[in-house]
Amino acid sequence: MNMEHLLLPPVPEPDHSAAATVHQRQGRLTKPVGSLGRLEELALQLASITGTSAPSVARKAVIVMAADHGVVAEKVSAYPAEVTAQMVLNFLRGGAAINVLARQAGARVRVVDIGVKSVLPAHPELIVRKVAQGTQNMALGPALTRTQTRSAVQVGLEVVAAECGKGLDLVALGEMGIGNTTASAAIVAALTESPVAQVTGRGTGVDEAGLAHKISVIQRALDLNRPNPWDPLDVLAKVGGLEIAGLVGVILGAAARRVPVVMDGFISGAAALVAAEWVPEVKPFLIASHQSVERGHRVVLERLGKRPLLDLDMRLGEGTGAVLAFHLIEAAARLLNEMATFEEARVSAKP
Repeated sequence: MNMEHLLLPPVPEPDHSAAATVHQRQGRLTKPVGSLGRLEELALQLASITGTSAPSVARKAVIVMAADHGVVAEKVSAYPAEVTAQMVLNFLRGGAAINVLARQAGARVRVVDIGVKSVLPAHPELIVRKVAQGTQNMALGPALTRTQTRSAVQVGLEVVAAECGKGLDLVALGEMGIGNTTASAAIVAALTESPVAQVTGRGTGVDEAGLAHKISVIQRALDLNRPNPWDPLDVLAKVGGLEIAGLVGVILGAAARRVPVVMDGFISGAAALVAAEWVPEVKPFLIASHQSVERGHRVVLERLGKRPLLDLDMRLGEGTGAVLAFHLIEAAARLLNEMATFEEARVSAKP
């Protein structure tokens, strides 16, 4: 298949009729109108996404895309590249933060090797869809070819399609890749035409000198590769990552099937930004889980017009913030579906 001719699935319009029905029901529930605040807004969004006035989010998953980054050779991370593979093995053993939070939320974790540099041992829970053994060093040239980028998007489309085939009501975006905050900052700087320093944070915890170096490496990569801000795929190829491209596919594939997409932090936000700039129709299908400590995340959320549900000073990634937000999203759906109306409860409504 020639990936330059990748056909993206059409993204449907939000179902305004379902949302209107939900709005009417919320006005009859045993509470003052609007008193559940953003939980009511979430219920309206779930209805418009799913196309039903009684949305359920019982079947939940987090898709964790894992890949390495050639730019790590520039010493932009506090951790070595081999940590990517080591953390994938930790995910598969169930010992990472995302595993703990997913168990608590009743969500399944799907780990995808889309570009880990090393060869991982076979594991029944590992989805091996390696497009390349990591990216090239974007400080020396393009991170990916355009064909590789489209191949990675296709992987995301196919992985989420398979998960939908098993039953999926809500999906979180997870990732693992040492160096991916560097790639994400480059993507966000290119697409929003923001100063690099404004969108670059400490990632895994570099010090002040390390942050200044990281900013200079990103600026060098942008100056060298000159990604076109009007072509999201060009930006993704020149300064992105395989796991970020994979998440773009997850977003597009989930939205096409009316599955709400819960963004995590900065890296998944960069993927969402690419997806929304490429296919603007996906924006209503995105839910912002939390505000990351990474400074560029605020720029992403403002560009997407999204207000995060949580602000917990988190910056771990993996999908952790998104899965934490699953509890609020499920609460919104259950309140809508399970609360009694004034008529049902025989409670007097406001005159």
